[in-house]
Amino acid sequence: MSSKALNIFYEEPDPDRWIKFDRYPRRWIRRMVRGKQRPGGVMMVALELMKGLDKINVPYRFNDFAYIKKHPEEIACIIGKPQLLFERKWENPVIFGAGVYSHPIECPDLFEKYPNVKRFLVPGDWMAEMCRPWYGSKAIAWPVGIDTEKWTPYAGQKSTDFLIYDKIRWQRDTFGKTLIDPILKILDQHKLNYTFVRYGSYTHSELQEKIADSKAVIFLCEHETQGLAYQQILATDTPILAWDRGGFWQDPYYYPEKVKYAPVSSVPYWHESCGLKFKEISEFEKQLDTFLSMRDKFKPRQFILNNLTLERSAERYLQIFNGVEKEIA
Repeated sequence: MSSKALNIFYEEPDPDRWIKFDRYPRRWIRRMVRGKQRPGGVMMVALELMKGLDKINVPYRFNDFAYIKKHPEEIACIIGKPQLLFERKWENPVIFGAGVYSHPIECPDLFEKYPNVKRFLVPGDWMAEMCRPWYGSKAIAWPVGIDTEKWTPYAGQKSTDFLIYDKIRWQRDTFGKTLIDPILKILDQHKLNYTFVRYGSYTHSELQEKIADSKAVIFLCEHETQGLAYQQILATDTPILAWDRGGFWQDPYYYPEKVKYAPVSSVPYWHESCGLKFKEISEFEKQLDTFLSMRDKFKPRQFILNNLTLERSAERYLQIFNGVEKEIA
């Protein structure tokens, strides 16, 4: 394994709002009022990559701008956000992503404007395919790893048949009537009990507590670029019955006026050992019956251990890094 230190960069956008440099007192006031900021999804990408590098004994520097400026020949690994690339003058070769922007139309001439960018990383394969008409083979899927020491199986008794993980972001009223209500009706008819968790309104400890009491999970989401939450659930050895509608990327900022791309997936990293999927509500009851008959045979944690651990993710990142190093040598 390489002993060369990686130069990793991540920053949230924090522009001045009213007067020059007012971002600094505003940052201090936010910290005093709200307490320490919880890491968001993109920040977790940087943190989990560094955990993985620790596990495979690869050194790194984090946000050492002074060092990277003195060493323009070394690769800058800009995890996110995009202003880090756009608002600074980088002489270094750059690996850009995976926490930057959602579609190449935000910067279609990325590699012309910034020829020092060597790779554009995205969380999963369907997103990489979506980017390739603009970015070609430089768009690469790289998933962040799952902390399998934090997300572990629970050996005790479980009293809840299903935890329903609700990550429906758009057209909620419609899907409440056409998807969630029919699912609940079918579960009630089968005398299966359930509880809910809603995306964006829970802590990791709350999710772990609910998983610990749940025999299985119903995962509801239009699509995922990677899907950290459902993979954390799989790491607890809890099988999933997933709504995987396919079809177009639904983000209303892009669809349908700016971008029409298909197919997408709600569970982009998946194997038959993880559970079962259904596309339409008309398929749900049949898949539910099959799922219940097979529930004890699924081995979802093994899929995560084989494919998506912190170590495997860090090793894959290092392969990308080494490839860029050879290219620029």
